[in-house]
Amino acid sequence: MDKFHSIVNEIYEMFKDYKVSKSEIERRLKLLVFEFKVPEEEARRTIINGLRRDLNISKEALRFPLTKISELEPGKWVSVKAKVIQLWDSTSPSIAQWGIVGDETGTARFVIWTKSSKGKVEEGKNYLFEKVIVDEFGGVKSIKVTSLSEIKDIDEEIEVSEEGGEVEAIGALVSISQNSGLIQICKLCGRFTKAGICKEHGKVEGVEVLRLRGVLDDGEKMFEIEMDENCIRSLTGLDLNAAKKMAFENLDRSIVLLELKRKLLGRYFRVFGELKFRTINVKRAEFFRPKILEEVEKTLEEVKNW
Repeated sequence: MDKFHSIVNEIYEMFKDYKVSKSEIERRLKLLVFEFKVPEEEARRTIINGLRRDLNISKEALRFPLTKISELEPGKWVSVKAKVIQLWDSTSPSIAQWGIVGDETGTARFVIWTKSSKGKVEEGKNYLFEKVIVDEFGGVKSIKVTSLSEIKDIDEEIEVSEEGGEVEAIGALVSISQNSGLIQICKLCGRFTKAGICKEHGKVEGVEVLRLRGVLDDGEKMFEIEMDENCIRSLTGLDLNAAKKMAFENLDRSIVLLELKRKLLGRYFRVFGELKFRTINVKRAEFFRPKILEEVEKTLEEVKNW
């Protein structure tokens, strides 16, 4: 019976998104195996093909099952219905778009490779990402859109489960985005502009800001973080006016990004802020200096008392 129930569970996992009940699968399998003495593997294939026919499902759809974000497993090829929550500025010519998608069960990162030659997605819109591969890095799952994948607009509203609230995190700043430092943003939407061009609004009036976007690694998971001028000034002493002066004297605004990397990259921080879709909008930050010697002495004292 173990093999019997294993087949029932396998078929149920394949068809559960199509409202097929486990009891119906079990009924069909019992009929074939016990009444008509069909070998179990042959019965399995018969039921799968029969359900595909009844529900008008292609073989390809079963190879890339529709999967909720909370159920994504690294290494598996799946299809996902999700809303694009955030788009981030591309940091590599190999990446066409990347950011965060979500459904009612959670959120995940997504990457559309340039070589996939797929159309652009937009923030706030809902899509079916077909035939995507699941990956995981630093405890954060992501879906990768390749040349095999398809992206389709869907006419349904997806409610997203939003992580949120005030959080505190301690970790190392392991990367700083190229779109950090002394930059210009769109006056209308706050997005990064390049040569006065906003991806959303075209040619716009730019506003100069001092900003840091990066990745904080706490050893178990990674957070995208964003710091404004106030946080940067508290950590480095550098404010917007000083950044402008530095860029003017060097005739190069990228000097500000290099200065932020020199002073902050690889350092440990305690940050406080609002978490939204794995991004912490930092309200306050401080260098974190763990008292290693005190912790060692405390541990040794505890060992003595055991």
